[in-house]
Amino acid sequence: MSKIIIKNAVKRYGDLTIIPDLSVTIPEGSLFTLLGPSGCGKTTLLRMIAGFNTIEGGDFYFGETRINELEPSKRDIGMVFQNYAIFPHLSVGQNVEFGLKQRKLPKDEIKSRTTEYLKLINMEEYRDRKPDKLSGGQQQRVALARALVINPKVLLMDEPLSNLDAKLRLEMRQAIRDIQRKVGITTVYVTHDQEEAMAISDLIAVMNNGVILQIGQPKELYHRPATEFVAVFVGKTNILTGKLIKKDDKAWISFDFGHEIPVEGLDSVPEQDVRVSIRPEEFVRSESGIKATIVDSLYLGLNTEYIMELECGLKVQVIEESDFVETLQIGDVVNLEIKRQKINVFDKDGSVNLLGVK
Repeated sequence: MSKIIIKNAVKRYGDLTIIPDLSVTIPEGSLFTLLGPSGCGKTTLLRMIAGFNTIEGGDFYFGETRINELEPSKRDIGMVFQNYAIFPHLSVGQNVEFGLKQRKLPKDEIKSRTTEYLKLINMEEYRDRKPDKLSGGQQQRVALARALVINPKVLLMDEPLSNLDAKLRLEMRQAIRDIQRKVGITTVYVTHDQEEAMAISDLIAVMNNGVILQIGQPKELYHRPATEFVAVFVGKTNILTGKLIKKDDKAWISFDFGHEIPVEGLDSVPEQDVRVSIRPEEFVRSESGIKATIVDSLYLGLNTEYIMELECGLKVQVIEESDFVETLQIGDVVNLEIKRQKINVFDKDGSVNLLGVK
């Protein structure tokens, strides 16, 4: 396994610049996820690491080794794609041992390592089965074992769960997390699914327009996003506008709909227009506060999501733990308070979190 260092990466297609100037260090042995919307450059970056895309600028390193000019086959990587890419005419065991045979390893070593990784993915009993007799999740396990059995320096995974149904995605993301921890290989994982990224990652890099906006642990990105884009992309949130004002040298947020709350950590920040991120679970019912009318609800099992309309006409999402007997109905009027210690306050264009990033 190797640390991956990328310095000032540039990717262009003709006059179109996909990645303008990107630098990142991916720690050795970590599961590092590139997260962002379609077209943000995450798969392009992964393919640059793999050697499948040209590099128009910058330097790529595995440890101390610069890999820019190395052919993909010389970079010592394993890859797992969304379409499995396992050989349909070979059995499970033959698929897993394929890379070992290509490296002309001794037969005893090929057999023992194949068995080791079949056990690791819980597929030893399927050794002689052909891929068309496997479920999608089982096929993806085989693809994972085939990528890992060669002991590569780096494992690259491009949307590996996108072709699986919801239940299999949950099972496979746990399997990937468990196997990655056991093997300890440096892994770069690409997805646009924020829940998937939060569930499996040591670190997440949120990308947009070829730029990394923030790198952090899942809880850091969720609770203290660096920009409004990160707040909106990583989980659900309500964005409300208002002003940062001072009362007796203390910071308050005065929302455009008239409600005011004190906020800690901003006493030294100048008064200005702001945009406030409030997660749905950060609205709580109370005896007094902001009046809101329930206009819709969505039962999600553990939680129920409500759409509520404030007196000013603004609609917000509110999430509460579900009860067996539903107590709130469409048309009911409630009062809401804000868990102000958990909100995030951005400048007027959403590019800076005024509370800082811990």
